[in-house]
Amino acid sequence: MPRGGANFSSEELVRVLSHYDTGVVHRVKPLAAGNRRAPKVVIVADNGTFLLKRRPRGRDDLDKVAFAHMIQQHLAARSFPVTSLLETTDEQHSTALSLDNHIYELFRFVAGSRYDGSPTATREAGRQLAVFHKHLARLDYHEETPNGCFHDASMVRRHLDMISRDKRTGSTRKARAVAESLLIRYDKASARINRFGFDSWKRQVIHGDWHPGNILFAGEKVVAVVDFDAARVSSAMTDLANGMLQFSIVGDRPDPAEWPDSFDEQRLFAFLDGYRSVTHLSQRKLYSLVDLMIETMIAEAVLPVAATGFFGHLSGLDFLEMILRKTKWLRTHRKQLTEVMLRTP
Repeated sequence: MPRGGANFSSEELVRVLSHYDTGVVHRVKPLAAGNRRAPKVVIVADNGTFLLKRRPRGRDDLDKVAFAHMIQQHLAARSFPVTSLLETTDEQHSTALSLDNHIYELFRFVAGSRYDGSPTATREAGRQLAVFHKHLARLDYHEETPNGCFHDASMVRRHLDMISRDKRTGSTRKARAVAESLLIRYDKASARINRFGFDSWKRQVIHGDWHPGNILFAGEKVVAVVDFDAARVSSAMTDLANGMLQFSIVGDRPDPAEWPDSFDEQRLFAFLDGYRSVTHLSQRKLYSLVDLMIETMIAEAVLPVAATGFFGHLSGLDFLEMILRKTKWLRTHRKQLTEVMLRTP
């Protein structure tokens, strides 16, 4: 798989920056972070330090960009830790610059460190997600706003069927067996969640991608939440389950076959504890969390594998076998994990 990413040309930078009031530019430094198809540079100029980003194809719909910017501005007005968007100096004073069939965004640069894995930082990440949800609980949105989630989704089932017949994932027989096993687990998790009343739970704007790579820390304090490309309307519980998954998954080896089946339970409960320090959760919602984690694990794995045969640079079949092991662990430990969740105030 190619490892190179997109870059800015010097001429492109000059054209883009001419639409912003940065002052004289002193230094430009590429930033290797996030989506490799979305080039980013840090710009040091008279009026401050900035982050310039060009949106990749597929994430450059102006309506969706405007929706993400509305969320960030709503949060910034409430002193939630997000990066500030700069308006252009053009007549429209837009926070999204459309130029030469590309969309650009310029942010105030926020210096921060990556998640250190500590229980305190994990709890803070969970707490900030709850604050995020509270700020957005009553935000108005249009009917055409992105919506939907990984729960009980026909798209996930279609992609599992594609994987079972796709030779790019390796042995067709083995891929079929893995895909069928994942489908069984997905269906069972969906059915259990529906019995807990998912359809009656309030829908609101959620982040959609709350994971360590999208959060910057200063010590154990969150100083910036970034990447609102996956923001949508769904139950806040889907965001919570995804956050619990992302902050507790154990996978620190290059080969997913070497990843352990288990999760870091201390971090899983710390994240949930942080969330519950702000927001009360009913027993029915607590009972649903492990199954929501199973659903999101399967959904996030199968979509890229069905499209490319890979998950990032990893073999798609190897990655799905790891997902199968981890979802089995969650299913086996569902009762034990849920009992701890119910006991914790």
